[in-house]
Amino acid sequence: MDVFYAFSYGSAGWLALQAVPLIVSPTIVTTLLSPEIREPTALEFYLARSLGIALVTLGTLVVLLTGSVPLTSSLSDTTSARATTEASDPKAPYAVPTLTITTLYHSACAFYCYARYITGGQVTLILATISSASLASVGLWCMLFATSHGRISRKTGADKRTSGYPFKNSESASAKKRQMSKAL
Repeated sequence: MDVFYAFSYGSAGWLALQAVPLIVSPTIVTTLLSPEIREPTALEFYLARSLGIALVTLGTLVVLLTGSVPLTSSLSDTTSARATTEASDPKAPYAVPTLTITTLYHSACAFYCYARYITGGQVTLILATISSASLASVGLWCMLFATSHGRISRKTGADKRTSGYPFKNSESASAKKRQMSKAL
């Protein structure tokens, strides 16, 4: 579960890091993006700052909706207010959907930055690709192994954590079934 919280705080931090230059100095950002040297327009200022504010808002929503910050009505409830990724957890009912959407967002950003890096070759784009791809892979790991849906087999209903890869699991039901069929 600590990886889940690290993912939500890491996502918020990465979004805030991207938002700071857009909010603080949209002139530099628009000048760097423009092919010719000119003064940025009022629309470019507005769009840069709006995007920065949207990124900060998205980062804050990720932290709040995943249950990383306990949102309880009394102070005594905060000691045991750790949220889980269980579907029935009332403390963070939107944890898994937020995790899914955030992972898709980081995947799309990684793909876009990589495509731009291939065409342009800028070093900052490959750094953005590595950061977004890292967060996307951690999010995928959380979806696969940190949620209740990632542990239970849909077909058999068995707990998938009993595998001992790369070691042999001779106590599993399928191994015992194979031994019974060989004995007959």
